[in-house]
Amino acid sequence: MTIEGYEGERVLLSYDVSGSARATAARVCQIIFRRQRISEGRERRPYREKGFIHRPGVVWIGQSVLVMPPRDALELEGRLRRLGVHVAIGPMSIARSTLEAFPRRLALPA
Repeated sequence: MTIEGYEGERVLLSYDVSGSARATAARVCQIIFRRQRISEGRERRPYREKGFIHRPGVVWIGQSVLVMPPRDALELEGRLRRLGVHVAIGPMSIARSTLEAFPRRLALPA
């Protein structure tokens, strides 16, 4: 959860991956939370690519639900739809103090 660094509009984004689409579900988790990549240089070093929840203003509410800036929501929506994931987004207003009630539930390094 990264409330800091963003004070603008927010949208609610919800996504749903079919239970039988395990590979797609794994890819969605990589996009949203983070993934390990291998550099393309000669040394081919592993590095971690940050996910959407590490972006300013993005709050993970729970399974398949995020509150985020509209620009990030549109980008994530496009990426998920290309994978065949059902996505719904809509504008919302919510006080920062309310968002702070949703602490990160997992120890995810930034």
